[in-house]
Amino acid sequence: MTTATIAYVPADTTASVADLLLGIHDGDPASWDEILRRYGNLVSATVRAFRLQEADAVDATQMTWLRLAENAHRVQFPERLAGWLATTARRECLHILRQRKLGPIFTDLAPEPASAPSTDPEQRAIDANTRQTLRKLIDELPPLRRTLIRMLFTDNPCSYNEVARIAGIPLGGIGPTRRRALRQLRDKLDAAPR
Repeated sequence: MTTATIAYVPADTTASVADLLLGIHDGDPASWDEILRRYGNLVSATVRAFRLQEADAVDATQMTWLRLAENAHRVQFPERLAGWLATTARRECLHILRQRKLGPIFTDLAPEPASAPSTDPEQRAIDANTRQTLRKLIDELPPLRRTLIRMLFTDNPCSYNEVARIAGIPLGGIGPTRRRALRQLRDKLDAAPR
Protein backbone atom coordinates (compact mmCIF):
# COMPACT_ATOMS: atom_id res chain seq x y z
CA MET A 1 0.00 0.00 0.00
CA THR A 2 1.42 3.35 -1.02
CA THR A 3 0.71 6.54 0.81
CA ALA A 4 0.02 9.50 -1.39
CA THR A 5 1.64 12.69 -0.24
CA ILE A 6 0.58 16.12 -1.25
CA ALA A 7 3.62 18.18 -1.99
CA TYR A 8 3.64 21.93 -1.93
CA VAL A 9 4.67 23.15 -5.36
CA PRO A 10 5.64 26.83 -5.56
CA ALA A 11 3.88 28.89 -8.18
CA ASP A 12 5.65 29.40 -11.46
CA THR A 13 7.27 32.82 -11.30
CA THR A 14 6.51 33.25 -14.98
CA ALA A 15 2.79 32.65 -14.49
CA SER A 16 0.64 35.44 -15.79
CA VAL A 17 -1.30 37.58 -13.35
CA ALA A 18 -4.53 36.35 -14.95
CA ASP A 19 -3.53 32.74 -14.18
CA LEU A 20 -2.62 33.68 -10.62
CA LEU A 21 -5.98 35.41 -10.14
CA LEU A 22 -7.74 32.28 -11.39
CA GLY A 23 -5.65 30.26 -8.95
CA ILE A 24 -6.65 32.55 -6.10
CA HIS A 25 -10.29 32.20 -7.07
CA ASP A 26 -9.85 28.42 -7.07
CA GLY A 27 -8.17 28.51 -3.64
CA ASP A 28 -4.62 27.66 -4.79
CA PRO A 29 -2.16 28.60 -2.00
CA ALA A 30 0.77 28.72 -4.43
CA SER A 31 -1.01 31.44 -6.43
CA TRP A 32 -1.54 33.42 -3.24
CA ASP A 33 2.12 33.09 -2.34
CA GLU A 34 3.18 34.36 -5.74
CA ILE A 35 0.76 37.31 -5.65
CA LEU A 36 2.02 38.19 -2.17
CA ARG A 37 5.62 37.92 -3.37
CA ARG A 38 4.98 40.18 -6.36
CA TYR A 39 2.71 42.77 -4.76
CA GLY A 40 3.18 42.54 -0.99
CA ASN A 41 5.72 45.38 -0.85
CA LEU A 42 3.46 47.62 -2.95
CA VAL A 43 0.52 47.15 -0.60
CA SER A 44 2.71 47.64 2.48
CA ALA A 45 4.29 50.82 1.09
CA THR A 46 0.89 52.24 0.14
CA VAL A 47 -0.47 51.63 3.64
CA ARG A 48 2.70 52.95 5.33
CA ALA A 49 2.33 56.23 3.41
CA PHE A 50 -0.79 56.96 5.50
CA ARG A 51 1.19 56.70 8.74
CA LEU A 52 -1.55 54.80 10.52
CA GLN A 53 -1.10 53.26 13.93
CA GLU A 54 0.33 49.75 13.66
CA ALA A 55 -2.97 47.96 14.32
CA ASP A 56 -4.79 50.12 11.77
CA ALA A 57 -2.04 49.54 9.19
CA VAL A 58 -2.36 45.77 9.70
CA ASP A 59 -6.15 46.06 9.31
CA ALA A 60 -5.82 48.08 6.10
CA THR A 61 -3.37 45.56 4.65
CA GLN A 62 -5.54 42.59 5.60
CA MET A 63 -8.66 44.24 4.18
CA THR A 64 -6.83 44.92 0.91
CA TRP A 65 -5.97 41.23 0.57
CA LEU A 66 -9.50 40.26 1.60
CA ARG A 67 -10.91 42.50 -1.14
CA LEU A 68 -8.66 40.71 -3.64
CA ALA A 69 -9.84 37.34 -2.37
CA GLU A 70 -13.46 38.44 -2.77
CA ASN A 71 -12.94 40.02 -6.19
CA ALA A 72 -10.14 38.03 -7.87
CA HIS A 73 -12.58 36.70 -10.47
CA ARG A 74 -13.86 40.23 -11.18
CA VAL A 75 -10.54 41.93 -11.95
CA GLN A 76 -11.08 42.95 -15.57
CA PHE A 77 -7.51 44.00 -16.38
CA PRO A 78 -5.08 41.62 -14.64
CA GLU A 79 -2.12 43.53 -16.08
CA ARG A 80 -3.25 46.50 -13.95
CA LEU A 81 -3.42 44.56 -10.69
CA ALA A 82 -0.73 46.74 -9.10
CA GLY A 83 -2.91 49.84 -9.56
CA TRP A 84 -5.99 47.97 -8.36
CA LEU A 85 -4.20 46.89 -5.18
CA ALA A 86 -2.74 50.36 -4.51
CA THR A 87 -6.15 51.99 -4.98
CA THR A 88 -7.83 49.41 -2.76
CA ALA A 89 -5.18 49.89 -0.05
CA ARG A 90 -5.65 53.68 -0.17
CA ARG A 91 -9.42 53.32 0.11
CA GLU A 92 -9.06 51.01 3.10
CA CYS A 93 -6.71 53.50 4.81
CA LEU A 94 -9.10 56.38 4.16
CA HIS A 95 -11.98 54.29 5.48
CA ILE A 96 -10.05 53.62 8.70
CA LEU A 97 -9.21 57.30 9.07
CA ARG A 98 -12.86 58.26 8.64
CA GLN A 99 -13.93 55.64 11.18
CA ARG A 100 -11.41 56.82 13.76
CA LYS A 101 -12.82 60.35 13.56
CA LEU A 102 -9.65 61.94 14.74
CA GLY A 103 -9.87 65.34 16.30
CA PRO A 104 -12.77 67.77 16.28
CA ILE A 105 -15.59 67.67 13.81
CA PHE A 106 -15.66 70.80 11.70
CA THR A 107 -19.04 72.12 10.75
CA ASP A 108 -20.41 75.25 9.20
CA LEU A 109 -22.65 75.95 12.16
CA ALA A 110 -20.61 78.94 13.29
CA PRO A 111 -22.66 82.11 13.51
CA GLU A 112 -22.41 84.56 10.70
CA PRO A 113 -19.90 87.30 11.40
CA ALA A 114 -21.51 90.47 12.62
CA SER A 115 -21.41 93.21 10.07
CA ALA A 116 -20.12 96.59 11.01
CA PRO A 117 -23.03 98.88 11.89
CA SER A 118 -21.88 101.29 9.23
CA THR A 119 -22.28 98.68 6.48
CA ASP A 120 -25.36 99.35 4.41
CA PRO A 121 -28.03 96.64 4.00
CA GLU A 122 -27.14 96.09 0.35
CA GLN A 123 -23.51 95.30 1.20
CA ARG A 124 -24.60 92.96 4.02
CA ALA A 125 -26.83 91.08 1.55
CA ILE A 126 -23.96 90.81 -0.94
CA ASP A 127 -21.61 89.55 1.80
CA ALA A 128 -24.17 86.98 2.97
CA ASN A 129 -24.69 85.77 -0.61
CA THR A 130 -20.92 85.50 -1.12
CA ARG A 131 -20.51 83.45 2.07
CA GLN A 132 -23.36 81.15 1.06
CA THR A 133 -21.89 80.62 -2.42
CA LEU A 134 -18.45 79.98 -0.98
CA ARG A 135 -19.79 77.40 1.51
CA LYS A 136 -21.66 75.64 -1.29
CA LEU A 137 -18.54 75.49 -3.45
CA ILE A 138 -16.41 74.23 -0.54
CA ASP A 139 -18.97 71.46 0.01
CA GLU A 140 -18.37 70.36 -3.60
CA LEU A 141 -14.62 69.86 -3.08
CA PRO A 142 -13.25 66.33 -2.61
CA PRO A 143 -13.36 65.28 1.08
CA LEU A 144 -9.67 65.80 1.88
CA ARG A 145 -9.52 69.24 0.25
CA ARG A 146 -12.81 70.28 1.86
CA THR A 147 -11.57 69.23 5.31
CA LEU A 148 -8.26 71.00 4.79
CA ILE A 149 -9.90 74.28 3.74
CA ARG A 150 -12.28 74.17 6.70
CA MET A 151 -9.44 73.49 9.15
CA LEU A 152 -7.14 76.20 7.82
CA PHE A 153 -9.58 79.00 7.08
CA THR A 154 -11.61 79.49 10.23
CA ASP A 155 -11.49 82.05 13.01
CA ASN A 156 -9.32 79.61 14.98
CA PRO A 157 -7.31 77.68 12.36
CA CYS A 158 -5.63 74.43 13.34
CA SER A 159 -1.86 74.14 13.44
CA TYR A 160 -0.23 72.24 10.60
CA ASN A 161 0.58 69.42 13.03
CA GLU A 162 -3.11 69.10 13.93
CA VAL A 163 -4.13 69.27 10.27
CA ALA A 164 -1.63 66.54 9.38
CA ARG A 165 -2.87 64.31 12.20
CA ILE A 166 -6.56 64.83 11.53
CA ALA A 167 -6.39 64.62 7.74
CA GLY A 168 -3.90 61.75 7.80
CA ILE A 169 -1.43 63.40 5.44
CA PRO A 170 2.23 64.25 5.95
CA LEU A 171 3.16 67.80 6.97
CA GLY A 172 4.82 68.35 3.60
CA GLY A 173 1.57 67.49 1.79
CA ILE A 174 -0.50 70.23 3.43
CA GLY A 175 0.80 73.14 1.33
CA PRO A 176 0.43 71.44 -2.07
CA THR A 177 -2.99 70.08 -1.13
CA ARG A 178 -4.08 73.54 0.06
CA ARG A 179 -2.87 75.08 -3.23
CA ARG A 180 -4.79 72.52 -5.29
CA ALA A 181 -7.92 73.03 -3.16
CA LEU A 182 -7.75 76.84 -3.50
CA ARG A 183 -7.14 76.57 -7.26
CA GLN A 184 -10.12 74.22 -7.61
CA LEU A 185 -12.24 76.55 -5.47
CA ARG A 186 -11.19 79.56 -7.57
CA ASP A 187 -12.09 77.69 -10.77
CA LYS A 188 -15.50 76.76 -9.33
CA LEU A 189 -16.08 80.37 -8.26
CA ASP A 190 -15.17 81.65 -11.72
CA ALA A 191 -17.57 79.15 -13.30
CA ALA A 192 -20.42 79.85 -10.86
CA PRO A 193 -23.36 81.85 -12.21
CA ARG A 194 -23.44 85.45 -11.04
